[in-house]
Amino acid sequence: MAPHRKSRPPASMGMRTPALATAALTSVALLSQTADASPAAEPKPSMEEVQKKVDDLYQQAGTATEKYNEAKAKTTKQRKRVDTLLDDMAQRTEKLNDAREELGTFAAAQYRTGASVPDTASLLLADNPQDYFDQTQLMNRLTARQKQAVEDYATQRAATTKKRQEASEGLETLTTTQSTLKTSKADVQRKLAEARELLSKLTAEDKARLAAIERERQEKAQRKADELARQQAADAAAQAQQDAGTATGTGTGTGTGTGSAPGSDSAATSKAAKALAFARAQIGKPYVWGASGPGSYDCSGLTQAAWKAAGVTLPRTTWDQVETGTTVSVDHAQPGDLVFFYDDISHVGIYIGDGMMIHAPKPGAYVREESIYYMPIHSVVRPA
Repeated sequence: MAPHRKSRPPASMGMRTPALATAALTSVALLSQTADASPAAEPKPSMEEVQKKVDDLYQQAGTATEKYNEAKAKTTKQRKRVDTLLDDMAQRTEKLNDAREELGTFAAAQYRTGASVPDTASLLLADNPQDYFDQTQLMNRLTARQKQAVEDYATQRAATTKKRQEASEGLETLTTTQSTLKTSKADVQRKLAEARELLSKLTAEDKARLAAIERERQEKAQRKADELARQQAADAAAQAQQDAGTATGTGTGTGTGTGSAPGSDSAATSKAAKALAFARAQIGKPYVWGASGPGSYDCSGLTQAAWKAAGVTLPRTTWDQVETGTTVSVDHAQPGDLVFFYDDISHVGIYIGDGMMIHAPKPGAYVREESIYYMPIHSVVRPA
């Protein structure tokens, strides 16, 4: 009998080749490393990117502030209108009640004297014709009073109904403006909170770098302001020389010249000087969004208060202020002019000359003098 032998297992079930074993171990190692590894951290933004992000947030907060100012002005105006309507409605209601009482008085008098006007037959049957005529005259007077009372009542009732409807609509509008006011306030607070959170994450080294970037930005803006001041001085000197030559040559020079800036009359200059004097007196006071003085200001609150001191009433928001007055070029800007910034016209300052302005910059800052080139200029407007 042949000896018993165990069959050999197939090659696929035996020990793997060294190459396959190495590959398997490598795959396991890679998978293990992938599972244990933490997600890749996002690259840290540069300080220039941080500065831009903060600036964007402050600008967005500025835009939201102007929306808040607009909603607040509308709410205040609408509240006054509603109060007036309610007072008027109360007066109309009182008059309506008076008219109703008049009708009641007439009805009572008519009841006491008889309900109908005597006819011709009554005259023929009357014992005393004079009594008949007296009664007829009385009834005619009562009829006229009744007609007038009815007309008065109808008039007062219609007026009262109209005022009641206007008051109801006014209250609905007031509710809407108050809702917008609340939304705008929340938007400002949210943007400022984002900016504060971003700045709070910076290290001391980051903050130092950010301060250096800000200084560079200020210096660049100041150089542009100095350049504008030199150009304006050169233009003024050339104009003065031209005016002097014209006066000497013809004897008819007026001293105005073709290059003089518009709106340079003494009255306007006096108002601008008063506005600037007020603005200078506010330097050092804090920026507070939605504030219009006297202890703090936002940008449009400062310009509004400054020109109010000069006797000129400006609207509350930058969007309305830019529509008030005469638009001039930056090269022809004069002290007292309003300089508006950004494409959405969300910031404003008051020009003081030589490329400089006084403005309430942003949260955390104070009213100060600064180059108009610190921000992108939108337009320049002369209020008076």
